[in-house]
Order: sequence, then structure tokens, then C-alpha cells
Amino acid sequence: MSPNICCLCKLFREDENGITSKVSLEEVLQWSQSFEKLMTTKYGPIIYKSYLKTEYSDENMEFWLACETYKKIESRRKRISVARKILKNYIQPQAPKEINIDSPAREAIIRNIQDPTQSCFDEAQKIVYMHMERDSYPRFLGSEIYQKLKHRPSD
Repeated sequence: MSPNICCLCKLFREDENGITSKVSLEEVLQWSQSFEKLMTTKYGPIIYKSYLKTEYSDENMEFWLACETYKKIESRRKRISVARKILKNYIQPQAPKEINIDSPAREAIIRNIQDPTQSCFDEAQKIVYMHMERDSYPRFLGSEIYQKLKHRPSD
């Protein structure tokens, strides 16, 4: 039995947040319509992140969510602080959760980090979104985690 199955079992067994019982079949079915639908529903991003953990690529979703939060920061001082954390955790070579982006995007962020704008991670975020949509999303739809949610008995 692969470690991936254990992650899935853990999600369904423990389900600390009670998410698998809260998510409606209607929402689960929406996820298969498009990656955008998955990312804009209430529980889609959370369940998808659990799936990405089984693929050892949950840093993509963490980065994407961090960017979404970052864009809403109004204070310049706080933006600089959060931008540096994002850089340290996801962008710098050998970062603990380094994301897979091309050198020009990485270098542009490193160059602009002294005075980061609300859009300074947009290019990297687009790249990561595209990776998730093209690579992981089709596998997610065929995964045991998604199939169990789709075919679970209704209460």
C-alpha cells in the first residue's frame, strides 16, 4: 500500500474539519466542470490541497493561496513583510517549499522584492495555476479522494 492511500484514509477517517461531510454532492460535481470551478467553490481548494499532498505538490496550492491573501494587503509595511516570507518559503532557490517556475519569473520577483507591489507574484501565480490545472487537476478527477466524494451515500 502506497503512502498516498494513507493520506486519503486519514482525510476520510479523521477529517478534523468535518469537510467531507459538509461538502454537498452538487459542489463536488461542479469541480469536474472546470479547474476554475474547483478553485472558486467553498471546499474545492481545501479538498484539492489534500489531494496535492498525496502527489507531494501541495506547495503549489499553498503558494497560490498565499498570493491570494497577499494581494488583499493594504499596508505597505505588512506587504513587504509578507512578500519576503513568500520569497523565502516558495521562490528562492532551495526554498523549503520551492515552486516550479521559470528563471525569468523567479528573477523578476527577487529583483522587485525591495518594494513589492500587490501584483509582484502574479506571473509566478499564473504559472503555478497552470501547472495545477494541466497536470494535477485531471489526475484529481480520477483520484480515489474525488471518486469517494462523488459516490458517497447521501444522508
